[in-house]
Amino acid sequence: MDFTSSNPEDLLFDAARKGDVPTIQQLLSEGVNINAQNGRGFTPLILASYEGHLAATQSLLDAGADVNAQDFAGNTALMGLCFKGYADIAELLIARGADLNLQNGSGGTALMFATMFGRHELVRLVADKGADQSIRDSRGLTAVEMAEKIGNEEALKVLH
Repeated sequence: MDFTSSNPEDLLFDAARKGDVPTIQQLLSEGVNINAQNGRGFTPLILASYEGHLAATQSLLDAGADVNAQDFAGNTALMGLCFKGYADIAELLIARGADLNLQNGSGGTALMFATMFGRHELVRLVADKGADQSIRDSRGLTAVEMAEKIGNEEALKVLH
């Protein structure tokens, strides 16, 4: 492949967004930075996982992508999945060492995102894998308190 006409990192971001594993692998073989960040701080791994591309996420992890990389707001790939709801990819990230207790710039965690957005399968997964339920966000709320505040009864069942 001839990638000389465009910025290779931009091509990697685009391939990650599209889940284009052959292009990802080709670019990485040519030395493109696997943990490069775009203008919002997203890495290829954050983009691939957020768009629901399991194979691309696997490929990036296999090539050494930082599973705990944070964008400029402090969000990780796992946090994005807990917003979007891709449990299969979340399981992969956790198996590869995703930190369940990292906090973004607002103090939010993966468990809080799953709770806020009603992703019950992910609330259960992250809680069962050992997420710290005592962590408080910048408003002073835990995941349980968030669930109570928004009336997320299903999350409350899991978290109590």
